[in-house]
Amino acid sequence: MRTSDEPSLERRVAQALRDDAMRAAVRAAQERFRSGKRAAEDELGDWEAWRALGEAIRRRTIENLDLYLAELADRVEAAGGHVFFAETAAEAVRYVVDVARSRGVRRAVKSKSMVSEEIALNRALEAAGVEVLETDLGEYIIQLAGEAPSHIIAPAIHKNRREIAALFSRAAGTELSDEPEALVRFARERLREAFMTAELGITGVNFAVAESGTLVLVTNEGNARMTTALPRIHIAVMGAERVVPTWEELAVLLTLLPRSATGQKITSYVTALTGPRRPGESDGSEEFHLVVVDNGRLDLLGTPYQAALHCIRCGACLNICPVYRQIGGHAYGSVYSGPIGKVISPLLGGDAWAELPHASSLCGACTDACPVRIPLHELLIEHRTNQAAAGKRPAAERLLFRLYGALVTRPALYRRAIRLARFCLRPLADREGWIRRAIGPLAGWTKMRDFPLPARRPFLDRWAAERKRRGRISPAPKRERRKGTPAGRPPANGGTEGGGR
Repeated sequence: MRTSDEPSLERRVAQALRDDAMRAAVRAAQERFRSGKRAAEDELGDWEAWRALGEAIRRRTIENLDLYLAELADRVEAAGGHVFFAETAAEAVRYVVDVARSRGVRRAVKSKSMVSEEIALNRALEAAGVEVLETDLGEYIIQLAGEAPSHIIAPAIHKNRREIAALFSRAAGTELSDEPEALVRFARERLREAFMTAELGITGVNFAVAESGTLVLVTNEGNARMTTALPRIHIAVMGAERVVPTWEELAVLLTLLPRSATGQKITSYVTALTGPRRPGESDGSEEFHLVVVDNGRLDLLGTPYQAALHCIRCGACLNICPVYRQIGGHAYGSVYSGPIGKVISPLLGGDAWAELPHASSLCGACTDACPVRIPLHELLIEHRTNQAAAGKRPAAERLLFRLYGALVTRPALYRRAIRLARFCLRPLADREGWIRRAIGPLAGWTKMRDFPLPARRPFLDRWAAERKRRGRISPAPKRERRKGTPAGRPPANGGTEGGGR
């Protein structure tokens, strides 16, 4: 899952903040995706009702995940496919490599798949002597750059066309124009040749319909169709949570996914595949394998993090996140970036990602953007709470919070402390009354934020004085009760004279 050799989040962020071209590209893409999403929501109408329906479908599916996965496996095998349940990333990789070796595969073409990035499948296949070519244009770009995806749906969101032209020119061995038409023409020529010669096609799975054993792939380039139709072997690698019970429920999720991702009503290609090619059919693989990857997902069932499995991988939370806007995807260091990455990376990858939940403003914009209403900011707080309870936060931070707890639970001590705060902090402030320098163990906050000096007169003192002042004001005279009206009960006519309204 790791996409960077730099283990420190702080240093990865510092590096990202120095990359002006990347930050400009990310900002432009975010704004384009967000405006498209808003327009698509407005056109569909009653977006919150659609979100509630999507949430209900995902919740019911995950709560009964074992049943739907078993049904899916039965239907896939009945259609002539093979199903392998991989408990770990290593098991999934080993299965795919074994299939490739035993069939004499020398070249594989691959459609976009985040779970294959998660388990580092390309690296293992290449080590086994299999050439792997990414066929999604964004994935092809970052493969040439030797990078990992920086966005769930737009892997090369951080690249501008001049950078892409330089990559393609190096691959072509000649100078190419940076006009989009020229770049796409080059990619098409390279990829078409690979489609025609590859023995193995590898895809991810957007959704798998349990009732029919059908895999659904959502793309805008048609590369998934070529990847599944031309090579003689097709292997689909699927996260265990990607199942959907019925076609009717699939229709709801396909309404939410493209609108939330790119603002489209529907993507250019929605490909549905049920097993290998049947007799009489003109295209499709001769052999089909579905690899269902657990890799820690099933451990989330029955925990406060179960809702993270509802994710439909639309990227809407990345497109709204102010942190992602500033640092891009690679600074996270994980295949999964943005708010959803900060939630699931520590769950799937362990303590190596313990810093990520703290790279958040907790503004809640991600929760509002999620089409299936995953409470992302609440799950980030859950991570932070669990780390604090386990003593996994820095010693200085624990000490500061212990001191803070001692203050706020002792009112008299707290009042003395806030009266002293201005006196103690005054030497750190400038002439305008702002503290603009890093302060000891608080430097992680204060070096990036300016704080005003505490007020000369603390709020508690002002409040006490106001209460005292109000106590000296005579209370308003009681109104005379109307004759015939019981005390404490309004007149039967609602208080009007004459009984009319």
